[in-house]
Amino acid sequence: MNNESESAITELFLIGFSHDLQTQMLLFVFSLLMYTLTICGNIILTCVIITSSHLHTPMYYFLCNLSFLDLFYSTSTVPKMLLGMVTSDGGRISHTGCIVQMLISLFLGQTECVLLAVMAYDRYIAICFPLRYMVIMSWKKCNTITITVWMGSFLNIAVPVIIKPFKFCKRDNVDHYFCEILVVLKLVCGNSFYEQIVSTSTLFSTLIPFAFILLSYVCIIRAVLKINSEVGRYKVFSTCVSHLTVVFMFYGTVLIMYSGATKNDSGKLKFISLMYIVVTPMLNPVIYSLRNNDVKKAVRKIMILIKR
Repeated sequence: MNNESESAITELFLIGFSHDLQTQMLLFVFSLLMYTLTICGNIILTCVIITSSHLHTPMYYFLCNLSFLDLFYSTSTVPKMLLGMVTSDGGRISHTGCIVQMLISLFLGQTECVLLAVMAYDRYIAICFPLRYMVIMSWKKCNTITITVWMGSFLNIAVPVIIKPFKFCKRDNVDHYFCEILVVLKLVCGNSFYEQIVSTSTLFSTLIPFAFILLSYVCIIRAVLKINSEVGRYKVFSTCVSHLTVVFMFYGTVLIMYSGATKNDSGKLKFISLMYIVVTPMLNPVIYSLRNNDVKKAVRKIMILIKR
């Protein structure tokens, strides 16, 4: 019986959001606008960092990686979601397509968790060891860290799937707008193996990096409090505010998602996931640019060159 059901389910259907046409159109316009801003904002920030020599430092190197990651993170799910809103069969997705989408979004999400921790470490070194900053955070070390983050997250996702491939043996409707791991696991045969993997993966890629970020900022705050000048304290702390804002936005929604608070509420699950799939990637370039004089100066220089 299991074999029949496993072989029968070769295509899935993403239910998406409300079936009400007016609600659907409002969500479509809202999502399309935010996705467009995400693409434009992150491309502009990436180009500004690449073309401005004074931004060629470890801090902006990791920020450039974050923008690049956010571009792909949103693109892995939003276009399919938009298609599902405007076409009758746009929600259809193959077995393989669903698995690929799920793994890509999970891989990019885990990479972002760890990358945010790396950025916190970079701020810790810059503030606590300013004279040795460029020695400790050499370009060789930055490249090694980046490759390790990307490859480590990929292997963390890929190895379990290679060991035991996914097989669907339950209903073919996915009550979500993309193949989100928590929803897809409900359709998988013998999903206890994958539930253990997801739990372990969440621990290593979410809780541990978050704890590392908090520890880094405890050390940063201690160092800042030792600065005698109030202006100096404000200047140092202001460089961390942007990163802290992004951290709490991203980790807050992810931890709510995987804590089980939304486990049996598909509506909340969908809207909370919009926060880290669409909203956070859109706001990242804005948050990092508004409070950053170096980025604003670089943008002004580029605008002057364009006008000429």
